[in-house]
Amino acid sequence: MTDSAIRVFIDRLASVETGPGCRNFFDRTVPANARRRRNLEIYLLEMLNLGPRVLLVGEAPGFRGMRITGVPFTDRTILEGPTNRLGLFGPGKGYVLPAGFEGIASEPTATVMWQVLVELESLPLLWSAYPFHTHVPGRPLSNRTPTLTETAVGVPFLADASGDLRHPDSGGGGERGLPQPAAKRIEGAENQASGPRRQGRI
Repeated sequence: MTDSAIRVFIDRLASVETGPGCRNFFDRTVPANARRRRNLEIYLLEMLNLGPRVLLVGEAPGFRGMRITGVPFTDRTILEGPTNRLGLFGPGKGYVLPAGFEGIASEPTATVMWQVLVELESLPLLWSAYPFHTHVPGRPLSNRTPTLTETAVGVPFLADASGDLRHPDSGGGGERGLPQPAAKRIEGAENQASGPRRQGRI
C-alpha cells in the first residue's frame, strides 16, 4: 500500500459497523480511537518502508492486545517499551496509548511471537483474519471466536493489507518463513492465553 492507500484503508476500517459481542476500536464515535487509528497508521508506514515479504495472520484482536493499541500482535508493554532489534516500536516513533488500560495484563501471544521473530531476525507483516475485537456479549474483557459471517467481513481488509505477500503456510515464506519449532512456540502461547477454541488472539 502507498501512504494515501494506508489512510483510505484505515478510514474503511473505522466505518465498519459491528453488532453485539464485537467492538470496532477504530470507530470515529469514540475520541480515544483516534490514537488507535494513528498507531495503526504509524505501524503500516513503518512496514511500508521495511518491505516485508511474508504475511503472518492471527484470528482476531484480543482484549489485552490490539483492542488497546490498534496495532496487530502488540500490547501496552510492547508499545511502551524500547525499540526492538527489528527496529519497530519504542520512544520517538509517535505511538500513543489510550488512557484507562493500565490494569490490563500483557498479551502472552504477542510477547512470545516478538521474542521468536527477533531471534529469527524475521519481520513479517502482521494482520488478523477479522480486524475487530469479538467478545462474549456483556463481557468486553473476554475473547470470542469470530463467526463465519464476521470473518467474511475481514476478507477484503486482509486482501488489501497483504497485497502481494503470501502466508508461509501457502508456500510464500521460503527461507523467510517461520520454522516449525518457532510456529509451535507461538501456538503454545496462544493455547495458554486463550484456550483451545480461542487461538491466535492479537
